[in-house]
Amino acid sequence: MEMDLLEMSKLIRGDILTMIHKAGSGHPGGSLSATDLMVGLYFGGIINVDPANPEWDGRDRFILSKGHVAPVIYAVLARRGFFPLEQLGTLRRLGSILQGHPHMQCTPGFDCSSGSLGQGLSIACGLAIGFKRQKKPNRVYFLLGDGELQEGQVWEAVMTGAQNRLDNLCAIVDYNHVQLDGTTEEIKDLGDLCAKWHDFGWNVIELDGHDMAQVIRAYEMARAFKGKPSVLIANTVKGKGVSFMEGDCSWHGSAPNAQQLEKALAEIRGEAQA
Repeated sequence: MEMDLLEMSKLIRGDILTMIHKAGSGHPGGSLSATDLMVGLYFGGIINVDPANPEWDGRDRFILSKGHVAPVIYAVLARRGFFPLEQLGTLRRLGSILQGHPHMQCTPGFDCSSGSLGQGLSIACGLAIGFKRQKKPNRVYFLLGDGELQEGQVWEAVMTGAQNRLDNLCAIVDYNHVQLDGTTEEIKDLGDLCAKWHDFGWNVIELDGHDMAQVIRAYEMARAFKGKPSVLIANTVKGKGVSFMEGDCSWHGSAPNAQQLEKALAEIRGEAQA
């Protein structure tokens, strides 16, 4: 299964770059760093959803807190069967179901519109509390950017999650160390991120966010843990899979041109370059 997931990651990375190139704008860096985490979640037997019935009441919920990396989720949802792959070519077009930031009333499989950073965990806590009070088994997953952790509202919600012992809640931090215009260390250093979440009362699981076996194991550990919410501190690389994008903040929100796209897709496929 791990090999199948790695192949799916290659397809998703190709989808991300192709749709952003066609749109002429978008956010490839963070979409590529989060790809393996999202593939593991949606194709590794973790999240409980039904593409044939996106509004199924028994589904787990996913919140994309850093809404600008919508391309990775659009590609995942399309590959999972929520809507036709051909829709990926309409990214950011007027009237498309795939807007630059996700709109839950437009896109099948989305449970929350997002865009403004820092709000996703508050929404996720509300959902998790609701499921707890209704004694429902649904779980809530949400993806955060590391630059997003500089938002104060995030830490208020972190306290809420711990206070309410929301063990049906799983945070995923895409810890690629690069934000819009520099590194997180240069802009606002996060310090010892694992220790922070631990001290706030969460079950902390640190992992290599590009090692699929670790990704799946981390999700399974989070699902099994009781009494506290869990957070996956996933060490990742901005622009993962494309050498000239990796670790470069200029690819936070830039679209590749035709030549760059060709080179990037060849690298993802593992083809030698002249």
